[in-house]
Amino acid sequence: MRLLKQLVPVALVAFAGGAIVGAVQGSPFLVLLLGVATAALAVFVYARVVRWSERRAPVEVAGEGAVAAVGRGLLIGVGMFAAVIVNIAFLGGYRVDGLGSVTGAVGQVGFMAAAAVTEELIFRGILFRIVEGRTGTWIALVLTGLVFGLMHLTNEHASLWGAIAIAIEAGGMLAAAYAATRTLWVPIGVHFGWNFAAAGIFGTEVSGNGATQGLLHGVTSGPALLTGGDFGPEASPYAVVFGLLLTLVFMWLAHRRGNLVPLRRGATATLAQ
Repeated sequence: MRLLKQLVPVALVAFAGGAIVGAVQGSPFLVLLLGVATAALAVFVYARVVRWSERRAPVEVAGEGAVAAVGRGLLIGVGMFAAVIVNIAFLGGYRVDGLGSVTGAVGQVGFMAAAAVTEELIFRGILFRIVEGRTGTWIALVLTGLVFGLMHLTNEHASLWGAIAIAIEAGGMLAAAYAATRTLWVPIGVHFGWNFAAAGIFGTEVSGNGATQGLLHGVTSGPALLTGGDFGPEASPYAVVFGLLLTLVFMWLAHRRGNLVPLRRGATATLAQ
């Protein structure tokens, strides 16, 4: 019941905000305004339902230190995607064909802010956190990572490999970022930085969602095994490798900080059956 009490209100905000933002795609500044508003409202609703259903302060979205935490995550997300693009470009799979659109990039800020915040609240703040309390960190990471990856099968240019890649490089890595820091602001920053770098800077497709307009007019070509094909660079083996490496780093930090929740006896019995 706690899961439903938190999931339904936040999911409603995400759905309504996404629909409204999608309806004004032709106006980048409206997308920016409504996207940021959706993100802020989602955090507010999440904080309220956590207080109501768990009788505690929602420390994972506390205002103190939020800007610095988002900034750290942002640097990690942008740096990770830049590393992926550099490796793809080195083998001839990506090139810059002139400048793109500043207004298009402005719109991407709003769109990606709404997506990053609502998805992190739902998948890491609610699903992962609650499942982790029942099963332990490792099982929760795997289960919620798979759900996160499979969710992307509904995208326009979805593929099974793309969904698997997302489950590994994003679902697992973002859950590990939360486990290491116990704040949602870091995975929100990583998620936004990764998505904005992909669409708003390098002008590549994000998770099979269709063409984007960024600061650069990026062109991908060559074998899908290298570039990720129609799904975008997230289906590239470079993205999977870098995401997996970051997952291991975050989980190592979580272990060092004593943040790992051990496997529960009930969960062990269920797996044995």
